[in-house]
Amino acid sequence: ALVEGLGYSAVSTLLNSGNVVFTAPKTEPARIAVRIQAGLEKKLGVSARVTVLSGRELADVIEANPLVGIADNPSRLVVGILGDSSDRQKLPEITAKDWGAEKITLGTGAAVRALYTWIPDGQIESRLFAAVSKALKDGVTARNWATMLKLQEMLAKGGD
Repeated sequence: ALVEGLGYSAVSTLLNSGNVVFTAPKTEPARIAVRIQAGLEKKLGVSARVTVLSGRELADVIEANPLVGIADNPSRLVVGILGDSSDRQKLPEITAKDWGAEKITLGTGAAVRALYTWIPDGQIESRLFAAVSKALKDGVTARNWATMLKLQEMLAKGGD
């Protein structure tokens, strides 16, 4: 209702995940994120960072995932979206380190804001996930591969 109240259309949500698919006029996604953040604060009194991807950006992030071939559990393949692509500069030591079975790689090209992690034993005990979280703090939002594919499916039904 909040997103519709801001003038966006074809609004749908993915369960209680905090993910919303909607159609917006051709506007910079970062500007839409600021509007939604302000709406959450004003209407609900909730301060939360919002990340917005266009349909094209989501498709690029999904298409560019280099870890799909090694992941055998979509809930353990996690895609992070950086709020600011310059935050990549906080990750060189992490991406250069050998994490054993865990893997991390940064997106390139149109997927420059993406970071892909394979965490076969889950996020709770993951040293890699802890290191990324410490380095980026709230500068990243993460979704597992199953959620990313569901969002793509929702976009195919309407939304941009």
